[in-house]
Amino acid sequence: MTGVEDLLQTTPLLIVSISGLVVLVIDSIFRNGERLAFWLAATSLLASGLHGLYGIGETGTAFSGMLTTGGYADFCAALFSLAGFLTLLLSRDYIGSRTTDRGEYYVLILFAVAGMILMASAADLVVLFLGLEMMSLCFYVLAGFTRTSFAGNEASLKYFLLGAFATGFLLYGIAFLYGAVGSTNIDLILSSASHLRDQTFFLIGLSLLLIGFLFKVAAVPFHMWVPDVYEGAPTTVTGFMSTGGKAAAFSALLLVFAPRLASQIGPVREVIAVIAAVTMIGGNILALSQENIKRMLAYSSVAHAGYLLTGVVAANGSGSTGILFYLAAYTLMNCGAFGVVALLESREGGRTSFQDYSGLSKSSPVLAGLMALFMFSLTGIPPFAGFFAKYAVFSGAVAAGYTWLAIIGVLASLISVYYYLRLVVLMYFSEGEHPVPAPVPLAYAALLAAAGAVLFLGLFPSTILDLTATFF
Repeated sequence: MTGVEDLLQTTPLLIVSISGLVVLVIDSIFRNGERLAFWLAATSLLASGLHGLYGIGETGTAFSGMLTTGGYADFCAALFSLAGFLTLLLSRDYIGSRTTDRGEYYVLILFAVAGMILMASAADLVVLFLGLEMMSLCFYVLAGFTRTSFAGNEASLKYFLLGAFATGFLLYGIAFLYGAVGSTNIDLILSSASHLRDQTFFLIGLSLLLIGFLFKVAAVPFHMWVPDVYEGAPTTVTGFMSTGGKAAAFSALLLVFAPRLASQIGPVREVIAVIAAVTMIGGNILALSQENIKRMLAYSSVAHAGYLLTGVVAANGSGSTGILFYLAAYTLMNCGAFGVVALLESREGGRTSFQDYSGLSKSSPVLAGLMALFMFSLTGIPPFAGFFAKYAVFSGAVAAGYTWLAIIGVLASLISVYYYLRLVVLMYFSEGEHPVPAPVPLAYAALLAAAGAVLFLGLFPSTILDLTATFF
């Protein structure tokens, strides 16, 4: 395959990467090029997502087998592009009212998406690492993007220090696996697992690699960075990190650990099962005591990582397709929830507590209705997408013989009913004064589209489940 053919095979990555460079040039040359930069970034993400959906049926490899194309890679590219696109629409007014460096923001979003696509397309651990670092570096900067905010600077520094620490584990894991297998090719590592399962170097490499991934997906006990970073970062950035970032980390985790590896090496599977159980319970219990909505959503994000790990433990097609459905649903739900918070948040970062939402249904009935819908879906109430997302991963675990883990997941979901529906009760059954936010057409359009998609996927879950059934 020639270089041109390689580039054409990786069109979603090419579109986002070139657009990022063009937006960077526009922002550097034109003093008032922010509007052009925004529309170029949004159009490129939309084009990348549509092309990803178009190319799902044609699987292959590119760049001497270093990247996979079509199928799983293109589905994930479409999902990451969707997360970036929704984030841009929600950020147009939010970022513009807090900083003048808007062009840089769009560049960072584009390059973060490019890193995510690289992770999901990786056929080699070196490429996966490059994609992960590309995404992470963008997130470190985005977390502290409002440079006058002390909380933002603190969030950025904490994320950078702990992220660099986790990266060390990941890199050492890759090094140990290379020492054991003699290659960093993912397919070769997976095919060698059966006869290297008792080799110390191989097991150490897998353990270190797993630790690095668990930090990125915010699983217990590697989750302590989440609440401070989510609270301090700009709200739209928080939504992007909790959806696109989590989806990218799980896409990489699936490539390495499920379903082939987890089914061959029992101890690794059991460790992930225990971590999944602790993460589901711990995330939900910690979320119960939160009074700040961003911190509540941060701890609930930890709990959702536990639900997703249940699909990894299943190590079967049902669990893996369930993870992809869950990631799609979660992207829509959480982007929507953080989008509502961003619209209601004051410029100083206030109005993010539970009590600030008392009586919201009277002053902003549309926003209250949208927030209620996202909370119902995150809880797992039918007929919304969140219910079928949990059902898909739990049914995969039951089919694999991990019924006890599915039961823990259901019980943990019952805990979440309190803090999710508490917000709904405050919005509709409590009195309070809340300023009516100024209309932001792009943000409202993004929220309505996300809400419609959450309902659609809840009514027609086979749309994604059938599409992804051939990936594993």
